[in-house]
Amino acid sequence: MEAAVLVGIGFHAARGLAPQVTAVWPYDSYHDLRWLLVYHNSWSAFVLGLLALIAFRGLLSAGLTASAWPGQVDRPSFGWLVRRNLEVAALAAVIISPWAALSVAFSTVALSWYLLSSLVPMLLLAPFLQRAGVVARWWRGLPTIELLGWSLLNFTVLTVAAALIASVPGWWPVAVAALSGVANALLWRQTVAAAVLPKRIRWARVPVAPIAIVLIMAAAVGSQSLTGLLVGRPGEWRPPIISQRLPDRVPHAVIAIAGHDSQWDGRPAADPRVERFSYRGLDGQGRPLPYGPRDTHQSLEESAVLLEAHVDSLHRRTGRPVALLGQSEGAMVARMYLEKVSRPSPVEAEMLFSPLIQPGRAYYPPPGHSGWGVATGWGLRAIFAVANVPQKVKSSPDQPFIRSVLVNAPFFRNRTLCPVPGVRMIAFLPTVSAAEAPPGEYSRIPTFQLPAFHGGLLGRRAAEVRVMDFLAGDPVEQPRREYGLLQRLGAAWQPPPLALPLNPVWSPEREADPALTGRICEPR
Repeated sequence: MEAAVLVGIGFHAARGLAPQVTAVWPYDSYHDLRWLLVYHNSWSAFVLGLLALIAFRGLLSAGLTASAWPGQVDRPSFGWLVRRNLEVAALAAVIISPWAALSVAFSTVALSWYLLSSLVPMLLLAPFLQRAGVVARWWRGLPTIELLGWSLLNFTVLTVAAALIASVPGWWPVAVAALSGVANALLWRQTVAAAVLPKRIRWARVPVAPIAIVLIMAAAVGSQSLTGLLVGRPGEWRPPIISQRLPDRVPHAVIAIAGHDSQWDGRPAADPRVERFSYRGLDGQGRPLPYGPRDTHQSLEESAVLLEAHVDSLHRRTGRPVALLGQSEGAMVARMYLEKVSRPSPVEAEMLFSPLIQPGRAYYPPPGHSGWGVATGWGLRAIFAVANVPQKVKSSPDQPFIRSVLVNAPFFRNRTLCPVPGVRMIAFLPTVSAAEAPPGEYSRIPTFQLPAFHGGLLGRRAAEVRVMDFLAGDPVEQPRREYGLLQRLGAAWQPPPLALPLNPVWSPEREADPALTGRICEPR
């Protein structure tokens, strides 16, 4: 049913979620909560939606459990199954909501670290919650190896089904979703049988499930401390383009723009044609100022204004055309500069390393305001408030950088990797960014792709050679075959994007919505 509705309304990016409607715990609740956390626009809508989803999930799971009950064991009354599965649905909503909120954080900044950190707990929780709706004392003892195996198989089925849905045209996704529903029914049968007829339960007197749940809930905070709102610990950033001289064949002066939470002590680059961008701006002589990690938290608009002044200063001093090299947040600053500059610019080339792929797919309003994702915003603030306690550099889901991504979401979702007239552009993409890109088109500029994590390409010898080739005017492009496959395999676990026309904050932008069309760079 969900697949037919999504295909019927043309919601291209969310079709891969449909097979999870009938999935085994906890993937079913993870599906429900991601929809709810994105698609509510008031507290009352969130509370009513949560209660409705708990009731729906409890009743559906009770029916699926009753249908899958093994014939050699007496089945409890259907009323008992309903009560038990309603309790499990409520418990799952509490346990899974922090991870679902982190997945929404992923869709806000398009970083795979958040997607991965929200998925691992689902794999760990699955064997415990699969027993919860079936047996009375589910919290005691370790789950059996059979339960673990069936839960991993369910994860695999959902992943592959979403990849197939993203690969087939027309109404074929409905057929794929129907087949995945059959597979889910078989998995329900095997899972219920493994829970009711365990071969052996280890640590049968130990309350393993509550301990595991508490540890996994605590990890929701720990994972934020590990990844940060954007990847990149405070530290000195000196890639080869900073630490080495440029070849003589490069005609440009270069501005290198580091990413989020970077810092710079003012040490100049090895080549006088190369300068670091400063998130604090320029001094009285037009030279970039040293800056700290907190300076990178400013809005992209403010950073773009500082970059414009730096471009003009460097061009005047060197008389050379300017090339921009940005990593992560730095790539978004460079791209925002090209969008905002209103006059002929000396920038002739732009290299985007690990740019955020279609960020701003979800939304939450600032504190004190209502709007889409209001409960999600407060959930993220609570997670970050606790995670910030031991941190010297505090992160916030409301820092100006993040808010500028949210406000400018129509532009970033549609035009980040679109060509700009008069500027040679290339995106250096780590293969992990394939999981960050929703199904469909993601780039219309040349790409150079290598196996790496976010921020891990700059400094690699192969990438550095291509940087010099690109600056010298040579054509550079290296897409990888596996990128599209990884992009489709990640479709099941991305939150549904908030449709651009729904949000009044975005609607005046009048941008096309890649979530609905599967295409980028569409006319405004």
